[in-house]
Amino acid sequence: MSSTSDLWVRRYHPAPDARTRLVCLPHAGGSASYFFPVSRALSPKVDVLAIQYPGRQDRMSEPGIGTIEELADVVTQAVLPWTDRPVALFGHSMGASLGYEVGLRLEAAGVVPTGVFVSGRRAPSRFRPDTVHQRDDDGLIAEIKALSGTNSSLLGDEDVLRMILPAIRNDYRAAETYNPGPGRELSCPVTALIGGSDPKATVEDARAWAEHTKGAFDYRVFPGGHFYLNDCVPQILAMITDHLDGYRAGSAR
Repeated sequence: MSSTSDLWVRRYHPAPDARTRLVCLPHAGGSASYFFPVSRALSPKVDVLAIQYPGRQDRMSEPGIGTIEELADVVTQAVLPWTDRPVALFGHSMGASLGYEVGLRLEAAGVVPTGVFVSGRRAPSRFRPDTVHQRDDDGLIAEIKALSGTNSSLLGDEDVLRMILPAIRNDYRAAETYNPGPGRELSCPVTALIGGSDPKATVEDARAWAEHTKGAFDYRVFPGGHFYLNDCVPQILAMITDHLDGYRAGSAR
């Protein structure tokens, strides 16, 4: 693999005999290790790749991301070497916007994902300006705690949390200023997932993802807020597994 791929892609439980791959894209402030349990649960049936953004964990010293589009350019180049077998994308919150952009770039390169799962994020056509990234440090920490999107032990250690605030702020800036133009559609299926009480996106915001694909569209509503998926892991894994099993069965005909 390329040095870019080695830097960006984490493969916690290699599954060389798996017939499909799942690329997981974290939320703002998140890291690849957030998807470690997903990798463990799906291996060896699915080869799970988790994307590690700069500015956190072992990439702490690197400058943060600029825009979603810039991030998508680099992530796509990191993922392309892994497209020797069918690939699906799963992104949560900021990762959903990134998954959509990476999906567009993969298709432009001739690689059509088996599907894109967009979680906890309103559709690009439902842009609303947010200014969390403009708050002071205390305001940003308050937002993170309100959404409960970071590991509880990290939330309890405010000194450590403040160390990674620059990366989190960069993530929020990229996510909140992301406003792509109309008319760009995926050709692959898109599935939108949302918590019924998510303060960041409504069910209608999630359903609007249908406007961004020429392929099949589905949406699922789960109990909970922005990080509903923390409590719905079995259901989400079953849904992804069913999707990949269906793809494998269809390609075998």
